[in-house]
Amino acid sequence: MRNTKPTFEKIIPEFGESFLIKQHKELADSKLPFWHFHPELELVYVNKGKGKRHIGSHLSYFNNSQLILIGASLPHSGFTDRFTANGKETIIQFKQDFLGELFFNIPEMKKVKNLFEKAKKGILFNIETKASVGPKIEDLINYQGIDRILKFIEILKELALAPNYTLLNVDGFAFEVEPQDNNKIDIIFGFVRKNFTQQITLDEISEKVSMTVPAFCRYFKKVTGKTFTQFVNEFRIVHATKLLAENPTSITDICFESGFNNFSHFNKLFKKFTGKSPLKYRNEMKQLLGEK
Repeated sequence: MRNTKPTFEKIIPEFGESFLIKQHKELADSKLPFWHFHPELELVYVNKGKGKRHIGSHLSYFNNSQLILIGASLPHSGFTDRFTANGKETIIQFKQDFLGELFFNIPEMKKVKNLFEKAKKGILFNIETKASVGPKIEDLINYQGIDRILKFIEILKELALAPNYTLLNVDGFAFEVEPQDNNKIDIIFGFVRKNFTQQITLDEISEKVSMTVPAFCRYFKKVTGKTFTQFVNEFRIVHATKLLAENPTSITDICFESGFNNFSHFNKLFKKFTGKSPLKYRNEMKQLLGEK
């Protein structure tokens, strides 16, 4: 059993989404397994691959495929050592209240809420459930918006009703970790929130958490999966979408108010991040809000 303290991992869903889904077929250096935790639950399906399960105090190996659900703040390592032919891993990370604080408290959601409770020990689903639910998890990446939410709820329903499963971390060891371990990331996010309209240098932000620039860059990428520059730009774009929807200010002014000092760069990043130009985004929001 590991004695080292798990690293806090910050999960950041894509723009306009309430949970994160990712799928990969190759192991990347940036995704090497490390001992970590996060407040999100994590649903993992590997269709063809080999690897090690390390969840809480549980350690075992798989040699084909697996479907597991890991509860909030339960420490674990990455699962795939290598993929076999046509192999891929699909991961869904979501907070228990991703549909609102009360949604899973209604009577109709009782079984799903019980599923989340059992997941605190880590759930390994059997062959039948894996064969039925696995392809639906893989297919989820092809849906967007409300369709993706509805499909995901169907998946949670099937998992909640699954008759056979194994609880992994059952030895009674208290492995749940409180999020106070993420002081550094809190300082970083708080500083960006207050200063994103100005230039933030790597020297400046690294000094805030008493790290060298190279160490900070490695730490931030490991914890968030993004570079610091990418994170700041995405934070600025999210702020710009809010201004475009709520403020009649010109798009040029919104560009500078959001922390960008180059209008062409702003337009390029905005389209890359949202899939549409700032003007198109504003017009669509006006139609959505019933403006003329």
